[in-house]
Amino acid sequence: MQSAKPFALFLFTLITWSGLAAQEKTPLEPMDVFQLEHVSSPTIDPTGRRVLFIRNGNDIMTDGGIANLWITNVDGSDMQPITSGLQRVSQPCWHPDGKRILFVSNQERGAQLFEHWLSNDRQAMLTNLQASPGSVSISPDGQWIALTMAVADTPRTYVKIPAKPAGAKWAEPAKIIDRQMYRADGAGFLRDEYRQLFILPIDGGTPRQLTTGDFHVQGPLAWSTDSKTIYFSSNRHQDIKNHPRDPEIYRIDALSGNMTAMTDRYGPDNNPAVSPDGKYLAYLGNDDELKGYANTRLYLRTLSTGATKCITCNFDRDVESVDWTADGMVISYTSEGETFVARIDMNGKRTELTGGIGGLSIGRPYSGGAFSVAGNGTVAYTLASTEFPADLAVKQPGQASQRLTRVNDDLFSYRTLGKVEMIRYPSSYDQQQIQGWIVYPPNFDPSKKYPLILEIHGGPFSSYGPQFSMEIQCYANAGYVVLYTNPRGSTSYGDAFANEIHHNYPGQDYDDLMSGVDAMVAKGFIDQQKLYITGGSGGGVLTAWSIGKTNRFRAAVVAKPVINWYSFSLYADNYATYYKYWFPGYPWENQEHFMARSPISLVGNVRTPTMLIVGEVDYRTPIAESEQFYGALQLQGVESVMVRIPESGHGIAGRPSYLVSKVAHILAWFDRHP
Repeated sequence: MQSAKPFALFLFTLITWSGLAAQEKTPLEPMDVFQLEHVSSPTIDPTGRRVLFIRNGNDIMTDGGIANLWITNVDGSDMQPITSGLQRVSQPCWHPDGKRILFVSNQERGAQLFEHWLSNDRQAMLTNLQASPGSVSISPDGQWIALTMAVADTPRTYVKIPAKPAGAKWAEPAKIIDRQMYRADGAGFLRDEYRQLFILPIDGGTPRQLTTGDFHVQGPLAWSTDSKTIYFSSNRHQDIKNHPRDPEIYRIDALSGNMTAMTDRYGPDNNPAVSPDGKYLAYLGNDDELKGYANTRLYLRTLSTGATKCITCNFDRDVESVDWTADGMVISYTSEGETFVARIDMNGKRTELTGGIGGLSIGRPYSGGAFSVAGNGTVAYTLASTEFPADLAVKQPGQASQRLTRVNDDLFSYRTLGKVEMIRYPSSYDQQQIQGWIVYPPNFDPSKKYPLILEIHGGPFSSYGPQFSMEIQCYANAGYVVLYTNPRGSTSYGDAFANEIHHNYPGQDYDDLMSGVDAMVAKGFIDQQKLYITGGSGGGVLTAWSIGKTNRFRAAVVAKPVINWYSFSLYADNYATYYKYWFPGYPWENQEHFMARSPISLVGNVRTPTMLIVGEVDYRTPIAESEQFYGALQLQGVESVMVRIPESGHGIAGRPSYLVSKVAHILAWFDRHP
């Protein structure tokens, strides 16, 4: 009789869970962004036995992100948190002894560096910095930490203002701007400071500054195997303002501060990585030919002789990162929207280790992800899927990949997702095959007619892939079929494909997009009278361009676009690069070319009801671009509305509520024009 109660409880639980499982799922909603989680920063220990990773989420009360550090064995056992609460952790790294870890967290005043001992679950704050630490790297002997940190420059003034009387309330003083790069999207107006290199004892203390001057030190940082030298990237050319894409690799003595340039060619050199035996330096870069896009190559330098060779010059893909194992180099790259990790030998021969990497972009389905490799060849990585944001996965040598986390199973147990299917179709321009993905509404019925949304990626030098997308899933759950594609100009298809829009953007990428719409209509389940178009940044450019060339769309949403290349090239935060990489020269010397590629030149043709969405402090595609387009549409009587996101930069969906607002406005605009 004593066993009746436990058995009854078991039976009740079984019936309850069966009932829950039988319940009909409900559509994914924009507010679910506060329930979504994703994994980032997988960091495997040197022996390949344990993995650190960051578990990211959103807090509905503060409308901000949460990022806490977790640890697990590579088989998924003994998974547990290291930090918790409303903090943001970044840059986890293992001490060489494997007994402690370092990470950056904002749990105290500002972002500080913390050390955590795994044996007793104790931690200490190692720094008390006024500026946030940047890149962090521990020396192989475990005695030193190299880090970058911003150092204020000497303030400059041009006039001497009389002192205000005691107690007087004067206006803020004038701001003096005399640098070319004076503001940046997401950061606002830049302070007069430069990110310098420091070293810090492993047990904390006062960081010692190693570099000086009006130059930034870029991460990642790499130590020599004897822990005496640090390698980094920095653009230290005197004419840096006219050559912003020309950093070199430097080495610096950690004791004396003596510095030597390791590279000297016109083009970026960065991401140094020292081989375990200390004989080689791997790094990434390319020769700058002033093209809009160039494949990033892998280079290998023999440190004893200085001899350097290009490892991937015959590989027509972008090398995104490089690391070492005991057996050689490991790289990541993206091909046709999917990111891979592969072993590569000194002759450039690749052996794929795993694919399906990505999932870090929650809003839209951008390619890219993160991985970490141990000395024994075990790879920890962010696993991508159209069905969930990034989870943690591990690939051990000789074994199949294993997914270790399922951080969204609770949400997706009662929410529906649209099925995603890859499509290839020929472009009407030259019959070139274009890749894209179709997202179907849940319970899709091919015998019915559905409205279609064409969603266009930004960049333009970027790519979509088979990744989860909160925004697109919300469109599908609202009853739309969604098509997203990689038209020419997209990365991950080779140098030539990307550069078909070099000095030609927008160009035939428009034909690729319209051919995608035609291919969808030909399938028979799309209502030709209910076609919609949207895109952000570079996708906003192409959306505005498209509605200037065709009236086939019922409505359009143009997000954070460039409308006038002339004004943009002199006003955006990276204006020192656009005129020479995306165009043939200064706008005043090439007025016809700039205007011929500007959507504003076609605005007289626009009849499509248009919504514009833009951040009010966007310095990448400044709000004046959207205001020009809105003004032109209003003058012509075209139905139009401008949605301005307060305090938002280019990432108009950067805060959870902004993503909710973006999706809600787009769906409301399309629903208003059935």
